[in-house]
Amino acid sequence: MKIQELMEKGKQKLIENQIEEANIIARVLLQFVLALNRTELLMNQEQKVEEEKRQEYEKAIQKIIEGIPMQYITHKQEFYGIPFYVDENVLIPQPDTEILVEEVVSLAKNQQEDILDIGTGSGAIGIALASNITSANITISDISKKALEIAKKNAIENKVIQKIKLVQSNLFENIEGTFSIIVSNPPYIETEIIKELPKQVQNEPILALDGGKDGLTFYRKLVEEAPNYLRQGGYLCMEIGYNQKKAVLELLQNSPRYQHTYSKKDLSGNDRIIIAQKWDNQ
Repeated sequence: MKIQELMEKGKQKLIENQIEEANIIARVLLQFVLALNRTELLMNQEQKVEEEKRQEYEKAIQKIIEGIPMQYITHKQEFYGIPFYVDENVLIPQPDTEILVEEVVSLAKNQQEDILDIGTGSGAIGIALASNITSANITISDISKKALEIAKKNAIENKVIQKIKLVQSNLFENIEGTFSIIVSNPPYIETEIIKELPKQVQNEPILALDGGKDGLTFYRKLVEEAPNYLRQGGYLCMEIGYNQKKAVLELLQNSPRYQHTYSKKDLSGNDRIIIAQKWDNQ
């Protein structure tokens, strides 16, 4: 079977199963299987595909139909202009989270900063910060050993491993020292809502999605414990769900240890991040 025929076959099977962007997915998967870039694929459409590669491609198409995210098949996702390896052990970094990175970079102002990224997953936030803040020292932590292995791989691949310290920790459990900035994209989806999400999202790690009954479990812990690890005037920077601004702001406002709390929206106009400055009146 020729490249063009195989790609068309893959596209039609995706369309039959109501998969959105079938044309793009069919092409990208074939590029991955044949190790060709887009131009090479288009220039060689009459070339025959080896039987082994044909089977590999058809299995990849079937995985998409079963709800496996394409990024877990190709092991690629770009975030903040940086390539990341991802698999089923980590969340797939999303463009909305880039708003959080932009704000932390702005707060850091390229000065000497000690930054803690809690629940790092693939390392996307911490590595993006290390790549964009010249003199930062970044500690990235996660409860998952497998996630930390992936984060380390990404730090090495993106040549920032010398600025990164990896710590396996359940929130602040194994964290030592104090920081000028603590950043986190914690699990924030309500437990009961998870089963209503698209199949692709449900196939991401539940541990990194489930924010408890009301979605606020980890925010309560972050708000309560972060001041113990923040220097005076330091910042707690968090991503939030689109409908969580009021609840998370209330948590911060009910604590006497924060001031100058504010939120920002993502490119879709949803409330996406909340920033609070530690200020102990002691």
